[in-house]
Amino acid sequence: MVVPNTNPKVDEYLSKIKTWKEESVKLREIIQEFDLTEDYKWMHPCYTLNGKNVVLIHGFKEYCAILFIKGALLKDTHGLLVQQTENVQAGRQIRFTNLQQIVEQEDMLKSYIQEAIEVEQAGLQVEKKKTEEYAVPDELQHQFDANPAFQEAFKALTPGRQRAYLYHFSQPKQSKTKTSRIEKCMQPIMEGKGLND
Repeated sequence: MVVPNTNPKVDEYLSKIKTWKEESVKLREIIQEFDLTEDYKWMHPCYTLNGKNVVLIHGFKEYCAILFIKGALLKDTHGLLVQQTENVQAGRQIRFTNLQQIVEQEDMLKSYIQEAIEVEQAGLQVEKKKTEEYAVPDELQHQFDANPAFQEAFKALTPGRQRAYLYHFSQPKQSKTKTSRIEKCMQPIMEGKGLND
C-alpha cells in the first residue's frame, strides 16, 4: 500500500466545497492508493507522475467527475469514459451523481487509474487535430474572399490562435451571430492578436 501524500491546498479545497464533498473525498482516497503526487491545479485536486498531470477531481452542477488527462488513450473496457465536448481532444471523464456509484465502481476506477499511469509511464501522447483539419465557417471564408489581407493576417497567426478563432466562430448556430463574431475579431486578427490577448 502506498503511503498517501497529501497537499494542504487539497485539504483546504475539500473543507470548503459545498457540493460533492463526500464523493470528492472518496475519489481522493482511491487515487491516493497509487504512487501519484497530489497537487492542486486549476482550482482542483490534481494527481501527477514525475510532474506530468494524470488525473483530476472536479465537480460540476449536475455531477462530479474524475478526469483522465490523456483519457482518449485509455481502452475504456467498461464504457465509462465521457468526452466533455466534441472539441476536447485528450481528456475523458468518469462521472458520478452519488457516493454509492463511486463505491460500486471502485475496482473499475482503480483499473482506469492504473492504465492512465501506464500511459504516462510509456510517454504516450494524444495525437491532436491539426489546425488545417478544423472547418472554416462559410462566413469566415466570405470575409477571406472579400479581404485577402485579412486572410493573410489570419494565416500569419500561430496555429493555436487560429484554432481558438475557428472554434469561436463555429460555435453559434445562426449565421448572423457568426458574422458578428468575425467582424468583432477582424481588427485583433489584423494586429496579430489571439482571441484572449
